[in-house]
Amino acid sequence: MKNTRLTYLCAILVLIPIGLLSRRIGWFPDACGDALWSMMVFCCWRIVLVRSKLSVVAIASLITAYAVEFSQLVKYDWLDRFRATFVGHMMLGQGFLWTDLVADTAGIAIIFVTFALFCVNTHYQ
Repeated sequence: MKNTRLTYLCAILVLIPIGLLSRRIGWFPDACGDALWSMMVFCCWRIVLVRSKLSVVAIASLITAYAVEFSQLVKYDWLDRFRATFVGHMMLGQGFLWTDLVADTAGIAIIFVTFALFCVNTHYQ
């Protein structure tokens, strides 16, 4: 269990800088950053739900990603001010796009399949 958490923490530490770089490099499609963000959400949930099946983690990740995306339709001054900060923008994004839901779904599907196929500790799959 400790190794599983460490694996997902390492994945988060790799995904965050790649996701940040994807926003700085012009030839990366915007969807890549969204997919990488949802992969990071998957890893965060996996750390919390370490004894759960990967499918449960994927569902929790999709719910989280969709909730964050749909929350962008909500307009409160305090929330918009938070979204205007770097941290708020990275956590909650700005502006609802249907294509972000596709990118989130693709990112979670990619990381789900990757860990399902290549994870050494398959006990909780």
